[in-house]
Order: sequence, then structure tokens, then C-alpha cells
Amino acid sequence: MNSLLATLQQQAASTQPALQQGDSVVTRAELLQRVHALALRLSEQRIRRLGLHLDNGIDWIVADLACMEAGILCVPIPLFFSKMQLLHVLNVCGIDALATAAPELYAAHFSARKDIEGLGSTLLQPGARRCMLPADTAKVTFTSGSTGAPKGVCLSAAQQLLQAEALARAVGLERPRHVCVLPLSTLLENIAGVYAPLLAGGTVVLHGMEDLGFSGSRLADLQKFLRAIGAAHPDTMILIPQLLQLLVHAARQGWQPPALKFIAVGGARVSAQLIDAARALRLPVFEGYGLSECASVVSLNTPQSQQPGSAGKPLPHLDLSFADGEVHVSGNTMLGYVDAPDTWYRKRTATGDLGYLDAQGFLHISGRSKNLLINSYGRNISPEWVESELLASGAVSEAIVLGEARPHCIALLSPARADLDDAVLAAAVRTANERLPDYAQVRQWLRLPRPLAGNAEFMTPNGKPRRARIEEAWRVGIEALYASAPQTAQHATAAEPTLQEKIA
Repeated sequence: MNSLLATLQQQAASTQPALQQGDSVVTRAELLQRVHALALRLSEQRIRRLGLHLDNGIDWIVADLACMEAGILCVPIPLFFSKMQLLHVLNVCGIDALATAAPELYAAHFSARKDIEGLGSTLLQPGARRCMLPADTAKVTFTSGSTGAPKGVCLSAAQQLLQAEALARAVGLERPRHVCVLPLSTLLENIAGVYAPLLAGGTVVLHGMEDLGFSGSRLADLQKFLRAIGAAHPDTMILIPQLLQLLVHAARQGWQPPALKFIAVGGARVSAQLIDAARALRLPVFEGYGLSECASVVSLNTPQSQQPGSAGKPLPHLDLSFADGEVHVSGNTMLGYVDAPDTWYRKRTATGDLGYLDAQGFLHISGRSKNLLINSYGRNISPEWVESELLASGAVSEAIVLGEARPHCIALLSPARADLDDAVLAAAVRTANERLPDYAQVRQWLRLPRPLAGNAEFMTPNGKPRRARIEEAWRVGIEALYASAPQTAQHATAAEPTLQEKIA
């Protein structure tokens, strides 16, 4: 029995619930019973690789722990993935069973359908292709994907629980009441929001993502979100910067936060000013840093050791080094990627992030070593991926996609011909968005007054955009777009930049 299930067994007499969703409360003894029963049913069906395409809830956690007990590969799949991304995951991982609330959408890709108590309607595919996995892989976690085909990170159960135990010790709260507001398919919420509180004797409070006010990967109803948080009476929760910004705005407008003890914020950069503003409003916020390839959290600020503006101190079992400014992590790195043996069993992971440790041992992240943006919802997006979809229309000759630390993507567009009107460009954006998951869609765009090609200020000799210069040159127009906070795609015509004023 692994350390989490063993700990739950030791806590079986505790009167504090393990899980709560609405009026449904699950004790530790009941949770163990449900996990054991489902593990047996999955084994009887000869399921070896289970995809979890379910909403946040008690059933998700029971299925995750049942896979852990039965030695079944668990593959959490974000509900906001596009169908193309979901089918990519199914194929890459050789999923032989898919638990989904919408089996009718995927039935054509499976050979059978069976009602399994505790999972509902489950699609089966006996004899699915056998993917190559490192030994001891218990979970394959997919990030949002910087392109349409995200990589699967392989982790063992021991790696996940080592991280959860370290986080429980770092936070230092006994029997915390944690409310999950991120998808459970997000490794951070899975490990830090479920495993760690359970190990600490706490309660995990659950809501479906729609009940939290989400639509896809975006928060669409702030009031619903605020009500859900208040009703949960939590001690802890995990936020991405965009959600923290919304809570700060709500508190400034009179919303009274519950008596929280610890709010972790991560997934993308967060400013020291936002941390300070949150704390002034009784939101005990602590920034952290991590990535799936390192089993989630790498470093974290805590009440005992903190420096606003930093990403905190590395967890004790991790070792950080730096190569040309890039952060490298060892001590608990992934087993490797699915179907990529050349990545297996490496002792050190290059994060792709630039940073340094200060004299007090706090990690500071200063940027990314590769051209990859992370929006304020923590989604990784390759701008070239989105740009290629825009250029595919034939109506667009140049596309520059931006959105680092922002709630959504915008684009600067040059038409293929000067006589094309804005309606043609708008149609090209709509068509591109239909092929993209919602977190990568272009919500607003600017029409450039003239092409960038041939302008050495904005393009390299081999035709690559100088993104930082372009963003700075059109900063006023970009800020105006984001200030308008659209619900649907909007656009404007960009003014000619004044290079002397806009470019250092």
C-alpha cells in the first residue's frame, strides 16, 4: 500500500471528512472502501490505461486513487482540450478505457461501452496500441500544450507522493480545509490540492467547474466563483494569477474573503505589487514555481520563509543549478515523456526558464529561454502555432500573437492585400479560432498600418519577428485592447508607432 493510502488507513477513525461536494460528505473510511471497490472493478475489466475525462468531483479522486492502488496507468485529460488534442492523448497513451461524462462524443473511437459503478459510462478499447512508457509510470499528465500536440509527462506514484509530503510539511497546516478551484487534471491541484491536504489529515472541498463559474478554461461568472469560495469556508486554495487578480478586484469592491490561512499562486508570473495588494485585503498569498516535468511544485514562499517578488525557496529534496541562466532541477524529475525513450531517466531537467537564486536562497524567475508564452491562466501557448492557423486563411500575410501573463491572446495582423477590408480579417480570425482550444484563441486583434516585412526594427534578416520590439511599439493599442475586456473577438486599426518614443 502506498504512503497516501496507508496514511488514510491510519486516519480512518478521524471524524474530519476526507472529501466534500455539496451535501455529499465522504469519510476516510468510506473513501478507502470506494477506492478498493473501484480498483477491483477496474482490474476485473482488465483495464490497464484509464483516461479520466471527468469534471472535478468525488468520482475523479476515487478513480485516481483506485488507479494508484491497482497499478493502472491514470491519464487525466483536461475538459478544455480540443477534440483534436483529446484524440491525440488517447492515441499517444494507448488508452484502453475512457471515463467521460460525454461518451457519445467519443464512442466512434472505441469498440465497446460499459457502465462501471463509480465511473459511470466508460468507453473500452481492448487491444489498444501499446505505448512506450518508462518503468513505474503511474500517471501521464498533459499540460495545456504549447502546440496542438502536447507531450505526456510520465510520473511514478512515489514521485507524486514525495512532492505532496514535502508540500504538506512546507505549508505546515494540520487538517486543512482545501477548496479546489483549478481542474483536477492540473497536476498542481492534483498533488498540492488533493494529496497534500489528505496527507495532512484535511478535507478536500469540490465543485464542478461550471459550478465555479468556468466556461472551458476561462472564468465566465465571477459572482458564482465568489459564492462557491465563500460557501466552502476554506483554509487553503491554489490560484493562478488571473484568478488572484479577480479576487483582489472583488475585495476592493466590497467582497469579504473567507478566513483563509494560505493561498498558493503559481502557473505564471505574478507581480510583487499584486501580492502586496492581495495581502492588504486579507488574502494570505504566497507565490510558488513549478512544472509538470518536476512533479509540480519546485519552490514556494511560506509564512515561515518568504520574499514577495520571488518564487520562494526550493523544496528541500530538490537541487537547483543554472546553465547560461537557465534553471535546471534535480532530485525528483519526471521519468520521461511518453513514446520518447531518449528522454527517460534523466537525473536533471532543463526548465526552459531563466532565473537565479539570491543570497538568501530564494528563486527568482526572470523570463523564458524559448519563445513560449504563458497566459495568466497558466496555459502554455506557442505563438507560432496560433500564427500558423491565422496565416492558413490566405487573407493574412503577417500575424504576431501576444499574450504573455495576459488573460487571452491578441494578434497584430497585416492583410494579404491592402484592399481587403476588416470583415475578411475578422472571418480569418474566426476560422482560426475554430481550430484552436479556447485558451489559445485570439480574442482581439489590431490591423497593422503597413507590413512588418523588410523593417529591420521589427524583423530579423531571416524574417523572424522581433517580438519584444513589436509589442513595445504598439503598446498603447495593445493596452487599449486588453482594457476593453471583450466577451467576443474585437479588433481595431493600429496607429503608426513613433519609434523614437516606443523603442529603446
